[in-house]
Amino acid sequence: MIIGENRAKVIENIKAAVKKGKMHAKVELGDPILTKDERIKLVNDYWEQQKKLSHKFKNIIAQTIINLDTLVLMAHTQIKNKQRAKGPQHGAIVTTNHFKQTDSLPIKKLANCCHKKLYVVIEDSNLKLPGFFGFLMNNINAIPIVQSYQYLGREFPKHLQKVFDKKGWVLIYPEQEMWYNYRKPRPLQKGAYYYAAKAKVPIISCFVEIQDLPEMEKNSREFHKTRYILHVLPTIYPVDRLTVDQNAKRMRDIDYMQKKKAYEKAYGKKLSYDFDYDDIAGYVKNNNSFLI
Repeated sequence: MIIGENRAKVIENIKAAVKKGKMHAKVELGDPILTKDERIKLVNDYWEQQKKLSHKFKNIIAQTIINLDTLVLMAHTQIKNKQRAKGPQHGAIVTTNHFKQTDSLPIKKLANCCHKKLYVVIEDSNLKLPGFFGFLMNNINAIPIVQSYQYLGREFPKHLQKVFDKKGWVLIYPEQEMWYNYRKPRPLQKGAYYYAAKAKVPIISCFVEIQDLPEMEKNSREFHKTRYILHVLPTIYPVDRLTVDQNAKRMRDIDYMQKKKAYEKAYGKKLSYDFDYDDIAGYVKNNNSFLI
């Protein structure tokens, strides 16, 4: 049985997107295809499910799984400068690079260290995923987002504010789309910073460095195992005298520069968007198949 062939296709999609300068393009395969109305209904149904007792039980199960995964899978993940995340005493938005379905776990480890409850903003279609990941997406502490002016302008900020009022953290991926094992920080979309500025909460700026290990993945001749180093960068606070739009732009610009500097220091080279297969952590480009 051949496995992993989707990863090779995704990497080629990343290569093509980089060459076209489309740094927020969707590169993953097999995402659910939904109409706008279907997406809105999916998210509305999600919030209705939150009110049921059965969801509370499922949430306990899902959060237990996430905590166990964090404990086991992130056991060797190093966190640098975690004291920076302890500065904000109230709610905050956390930003980091988006490179894997489990890339919230380093942030979860940080949140656990800081005794903070973490919520993750997810794309609406994730609620439609089958199997195990679908169960998690529907039952962890998640806030789905849907491209609806009414939802983004009214409902979404209310859900964020509920977390902030409880001094919790919300993880938002400002790169938008997930790019598998892509090492480089990509240009940032403004949404996270707009909501931070509007709610007057800080940005806990993070960058995950992905290091290759000598061992190859089990049943794969094209991927090394990897490990993570989570770099906690200086927290970015909104400035009272600036407007929401001015604060959003300022915070986004600072966050991008911090992530860029973190990348350059971690990998010892200047950030450029010329594609190289080394941009994909762990990947060894060759003609072998993924076999089991």
